[in-house]
Amino acid sequence: MSKVLREVTDELRRMFDSARSIVVLTGAGVSAESGVPTFRGGGGSEMWSWRGRPITELSSAELLATDPALVWEWFDYRRGLLKELTPNPGHFALAEWERRFESFALVTQNIDDLHRVAGSMNLFELHGNIWRARCLRCASTFEARETPLESAPACFVCGGASRPDVVLFGEMLPEGVFERAEEAASRADIFFVIGTSAVVYPAASLPILAKQTGAKIIEVNPEQTDISFLADVTVLGLAGEILPQFISGRAH
Repeated sequence: MSKVLREVTDELRRMFDSARSIVVLTGAGVSAESGVPTFRGGGGSEMWSWRGRPITELSSAELLATDPALVWEWFDYRRGLLKELTPNPGHFALAEWERRFESFALVTQNIDDLHRVAGSMNLFELHGNIWRARCLRCASTFEARETPLESAPACFVCGGASRPDVVLFGEMLPEGVFERAEEAASRADIFFVIGTSAVVYPAASLPILAKQTGAKIIEVNPEQTDISFLADVTVLGLAGEILPQFISGRAH
């Protein structure tokens, strides 16, 4: 049964400091602290539809095949919501963790790029990145930061049409990214689950794999979740408040 805390204790900090390999899985809760709307979870900023269409349809491989322009409009609308947002203290704390540990991997289900903006480098983006495009002809990926878009970005390699470089409903994860995340999880001394209940597969299998290979599981969420039963320690609170405590030497 998980030990439940409301701040980082000295004992927990010692466990953290003595780890050789840290792996972190983050979800929408971390981004929500920066003001990123949630489109499938709870909260006051939750959205279920846009222009009368369900989010699941707008973000689907099926719609991409029939109306790619509308898919781009939808994702460009989302990019417009993100463009003024900045990383929060949780993002910056994770970037600092990476600088302190020789073996550190950050696995995220978020597509907003805030981890990278905060300075994280060894980053596995399971669901892609909303600020990248992927060519439908040659599969090249490239940054596409302009918003609002006048038209879908053309591929800089072959000039072909592009799509948002994100995982849509009905699609598989990008080739190789989950396998690298699994490899990192299997070597972890501590596996953190932050801002997510980790119930959506295949990401949900990562803390299970880490546990099976000997890692301690630490959950950081505002409330207990479906992953709490697996955690050795659950710290209740916002990522931006809890994560800096691991390296500050004292609770805030």
